[in-house]
Amino acid sequence: MQYTILGNSGLLVSRLAFGAGSLGVGETLPGLRKNIGEDGAKRIVAKAIDAGVNLFDSSDAYTGGQSETLLGLALEGHREKIVISSKCGLRVGTAPTDAGLSRRHIVEACESSLKRLKTDWIDVYHLHTIDPLTPIDEIARACEALVQSGKVRSIALSNWPAWMAAQMLEIQRGTNASPICAMQLYYSLVGRDIETEHVPFAEANNLGIMVWSPLAGGFLTGKYTRETPNPEGARRSTFSQPPVDLDKGYAIVDEVIAIAAARECEPSSVAMAWLMAKPAVSSVIFGISREEQLDRNLAAADLVLTADEVARLDAASATPARFPGWILGMTPDPVTSKLLGL
Repeated sequence: MQYTILGNSGLLVSRLAFGAGSLGVGETLPGLRKNIGEDGAKRIVAKAIDAGVNLFDSSDAYTGGQSETLLGLALEGHREKIVISSKCGLRVGTAPTDAGLSRRHIVEACESSLKRLKTDWIDVYHLHTIDPLTPIDEIARACEALVQSGKVRSIALSNWPAWMAAQMLEIQRGTNASPICAMQLYYSLVGRDIETEHVPFAEANNLGIMVWSPLAGGFLTGKYTRETPNPEGARRSTFSQPPVDLDKGYAIVDEVIAIAAARECEPSSVAMAWLMAKPAVSSVIFGISREEQLDRNLAAADLVLTADEVARLDAASATPARFPGWILGMTPDPVTSKLLGL
């Protein structure tokens, strides 16, 4: 297993993180079902720990809270050596106050998660989404209260636009509050949007990036090709998220499969190893729908791509620069650069 420091938190975390959204029985999102109960959860988590995984990610919204409950049960006896990441902000009940990032909901959600996880603290607590109804300075104060109480060690953001993350960080710095340590974002060979704003922002502010859906909902496992666009029983046949540009996506899959064949490994390992080759990426969160998929995902921990393989995948998945990226590419001034020998 490879390890790194998660942003400015000082936490040593495994480059592969276990996505506990895999745990539970039932529908977690429309069209997306989970089928791993308590016994399976305990076996899977124990095996992941034995393989060196020490970062486990969940949310109060996954499978109606089952994800946290089962993770808590599975981690009994292991808590002291494990880093737990969880999230709040998505709707978890029918009451008007059962969603969002008000101080009330953040505190209540955290306390409920602590009970389900059977722990006294959460190492990394993510705000799962934005809340346009609550001022960011109020959100920041609520988060700092959790840190000061000892219930949370570090605050992080999930799925926030870079400009809003910058606002949050500025407010925290201005009030001497604990700064956010990381962002949890979607990133894959077929979804490189975060490279425009989020990656430079994270690198400039020493923030870790935890990647969710590194295989684009299974698209990069190699089972989805031009010849088999809708394999029977596959996840994307009923839940086609994240979105994928299929024409370009199939070309990327072709390159992934070619490299996997040459390295005698699974295409999924290649796709995750490409992410782990990116300096801004701290951990890659993998999920499973069946126990037998665990070994396949864990194998990515030992795969290190060559510079040539990374370049091939970069080229196959390259996306046109968005404004202002394309115009910033015309700077710095060529005369100045020449004088400075750049």
